[in-house]
Amino acid sequence: MNESLHAYMRVGIVHFMAWPSTIKGEGPILETVRRIATDDYFDAIELTWIKDGATRAQVGKMARCAKLDIGYGAQPRLLTTGLNINELDEEGWRKAVATLKEGIDEAYELGASGFAYLSGKYAEATKEASYQALLKSTREICAYAASRGTMPVNLEIFDYDIDKKSLIGPTELALRFAQEIKQEHKNFGLLVDLSHIPMYRESAEAAVLPIRDLIRHVHIGNTVIQDPSLTAYGDTHPRFGFEGGENDVLQVAEFLRVLLFAGVLRKDNPPLFSFEVKPWGDEDPELVIANAKRTLNQAWALV
Repeated sequence: MNESLHAYMRVGIVHFMAWPSTIKGEGPILETVRRIATDDYFDAIELTWIKDGATRAQVGKMARCAKLDIGYGAQPRLLTTGLNINELDEEGWRKAVATLKEGIDEAYELGASGFAYLSGKYAEATKEASYQALLKSTREICAYAASRGTMPVNLEIFDYDIDKKSLIGPTELALRFAQEIKQEHKNFGLLVDLSHIPMYRESAEAAVLPIRDLIRHVHIGNTVIQDPSLTAYGDTHPRFGFEGGENDVLQVAEFLRVLLFAGVLRKDNPPLFSFEVKPWGDEDPELVIANAKRTLNQAWALV
């Protein structure tokens, strides 16, 4: 592709994955956000909860000054606390919904352009009950987000039996779910992640084309799933080219081709398209980020 990739996507990075020490809403947030804000390769940054209000205000100010778009990822509010929004226990379900509403408040405070979350674990015997609980919670958070403004709410599709073991889940179920929610809530969409696609055993075409009109947000990353004994096995988002990994330049290029064909990547209202990569062991986050940018550049040249 000869045209700039920035014409078709708003390139971002999942901040709390690149710097895992910030994933619980604390740590070196200001200095690491500044690292992204001063890099004009990035059009956006995906943040999660920031527990200190003054720090949150500074981050918002920093992003506005740098003309950096913000996406809000609520996944850590659930994954680091054990909360589950398709929980069948009413008290647990209510706590999960409450933390997502708090996240929506924070997202609006930061001036975020989108809000992302994930479904929780489930048991096969009560899968349909969990599905109904997820419908109920999603309707509630979509309505809450709409009551505050126009920020969209996007469900990220995860693996269903390897690592996170989330209800949503394969593309077929994501499609069913999204179609039901969209009947009432136009602010709802889906987030598809290249690193998760091998974990739910689908091709790029199978994971994108059926939901092409519902995808509002994209992640790219890597995963190791060939053998549980391998380093970084599971949903750990190692850098591209990691030994035993599923995704590198060729896989990213194929994903880009499918997204372009599907109309997800487009000049008119380009989607948020973020790296979700995590340093493994003692790897330097700066080097992992450089790896991601080079991978995307090389892949785009092949499209």
